[in-house]
Amino acid sequence: MKILVTGGNGQLGRALRRLAPKYPGDVFLFTDVDTLDITDPAAVEKGVADFRPDILVNCAAYTNVDKAEEDEAVARRLNAEAPEILAAAMQRHGGAMVQISTDYVFGGDKINVPLREEDATNPLGVYGRTKLEGEQRCRRVLDRLAIIRTAWLYSEDGRNFVRTMLDLTSRLPRVNVVFDQAGSPTYAADLAAAILTVVHHPELEKNWGTYHFSNEGICSWYDLARLVARKAGAGAEVLPCHSSEFPAKVTRPAYSALDKTKIKETFGIAVPYWTDSLDLCLKNLMHNG
Repeated sequence: MKILVTGGNGQLGRALRRLAPKYPGDVFLFTDVDTLDITDPAAVEKGVADFRPDILVNCAAYTNVDKAEEDEAVARRLNAEAPEILAAAMQRHGGAMVQISTDYVFGGDKINVPLREEDATNPLGVYGRTKLEGEQRCRRVLDRLAIIRTAWLYSEDGRNFVRTMLDLTSRLPRVNVVFDQAGSPTYAADLAAAILTVVHHPELEKNWGTYHFSNEGICSWYDLARLVARKAGAGAEVLPCHSSEFPAKVTRPAYSALDKTKIKETFGIAVPYWTDSLDLCLKNLMHNG
């Protein structure tokens, strides 16, 4: 199988790179903005025509949630227009695509009930709206499409909440973290493994559609930060606070835990519990740090 990965230098792209050697029968091509401009239809057409992938995994996105509010045109270009360009190219060449989406397509309207794929969407800001638009555009132009929504992504790479908390709790005497937003963290390595399981699964051809994936379990940002600090042996005191104490340009969903039943039952995926995956990530960070 030939697999084209866009956004190959991001958290998820790097996690897929690490897993690629476990699939010696596949040919992977990892691209990023310096090697493939996914907003340029001609560049995408040439890239797809030259490599002729069986499947494209689009990990590229504009993910700065707050900045997107003042940078809507760029966010739309990357999150909505580019996925459609990629999907249309794969349709022309008889290929398939996995589009990575987000819990931000929801508004946090349901409390204490994990969100299912068929639940009504209600994005609260530009980031969520443009990611939802990307889903819709892809569905219109590509038949063989799997959309995987995820949430609270972290890894050993790049900017993410876990790495930020490791830094802050190692330098500051106390750190305030919101406790009134709950969800499910996602270790990028687990999401990458799930994606590769899906694309290789014999039942995929009969089960194109939308899926949810995050780690099992639910916590608040405060719970996550406190556990990170304790596991790292940081001296900082982690204190709970209300999200209203951190004025932001966009309202974040108060509850965005994702129901993984569909992806587990369709593809036989075992989803690790969030604290187990966090332990693994922290061990890797401390070993390499």
